[in-house]
Amino acid sequence: MGSARRQIGIALALPIGIALLLAGCNQTPAGNAAPAAPPPPEVGTVTVVARPTTLTTELPGRTVPYRIAEVRPRVSGLIQDRLFTEGGEISAGQVLYQIDPAVYQSAYDSAEAALARSQATLDRARLKADRYALLAKSKAVSQEDNDDTQAALKEAAASVAVDQAALERAQIDLAYSRVESPIAGRIGRSTVTQGALVTANQAEALATVQQIDPIYVDLTQSSTQLLKLRRALADGRLETPDGEQAKVTLILEDGRVHPHAGRLESSEVTVDQGTGTVTLRATIPNPEQELLPGMFVRARVEEGIRPDAILVPQQGVQHDRRGNPIALVVNDEGTVEERKIETTRTIGDRWLVDAGLEPGDRVIVEGSQKARPGTQVRVMDLGGQPGFAAVD
Repeated sequence: MGSARRQIGIALALPIGIALLLAGCNQTPAGNAAPAAPPPPEVGTVTVVARPTTLTTELPGRTVPYRIAEVRPRVSGLIQDRLFTEGGEISAGQVLYQIDPAVYQSAYDSAEAALARSQATLDRARLKADRYALLAKSKAVSQEDNDDTQAALKEAAASVAVDQAALERAQIDLAYSRVESPIAGRIGRSTVTQGALVTANQAEALATVQQIDPIYVDLTQSSTQLLKLRRALADGRLETPDGEQAKVTLILEDGRVHPHAGRLESSEVTVDQGTGTVTLRATIPNPEQELLPGMFVRARVEEGIRPDAILVPQQGVQHDRRGNPIALVVNDEGTVEERKIETTRTIGDRWLVDAGLEPGDRVIVEGSQKARPGTQVRVMDLGGQPGFAAVD
């Protein structure tokens, strides 16, 4: 009987002991609190500011002489002398070649003598006509004789005019034996030497003179770009100073910037059907004559001023899976929002944003990998840090 009671007591005590042991294991030791939640991640932001910004575009182009003259002889003959240095600077009206003037001098002398003879004939005819006019009044000569002397006077006057014109023509031909430069500039190599026979208005030029200060630069721009630019100017998104032409700065083949800026002068009125481009022409000062005709350059053309441009550091612009640009923005509650934005170009190290952001928005530029849309973050303003400061 006693044995049975002991067995029952053990059976009852065992579950109670196990329960007490488990309860003791689940108790937290005195003085140990539950672990705190991690703090929100810290991100660096810049505040969006709208400010006037000059927009530029780079276009390829080639230099073209401001003026160019192909020198050709206007009379025929042998080249007696070449009076310039190839590759040198010449002035307008400077004599470049001397053609043998002997034939033209002889023709001039002959025309001068013929004019003197016809002038003498005219003087004699005038005196005779005056006498006959007086005699005709007194009926001393017949009217027919008087008419004949008046006609002879007119004929002599016409002969003088003809000989005067012949003398002027001979004088011109004699002057043309001195081949002059029509413009000032730099002259190239000569295609003829002393003793060469040249003919009037021949196809081959004797030399070529080019004025390269200032110099033209012909630029090519796609018709699509031109339409966008005109549309932006028409709807007010771009502004240009009244009366001012677009400023043009050249970047040379070696990467240096030409020290003298020019202005955009004009554009073609038609689009090239083969390339779909329009040619723009700029005038660039070239006092050092560093630019030579035919050089390839890149031109930075000022399109206009965007009065309320929004520029965001490139670190603040990301792309979604479809390649669309997005930005992470921290709202007033400290929560991250994802914004779809529209960008058109980069200006230096910043993106020009057309839509999706407003002045005052805080864009995340550092720590974006720790920020997810809808999460709380701590903000550190980087607007004054190098690389993120607003550009004036």
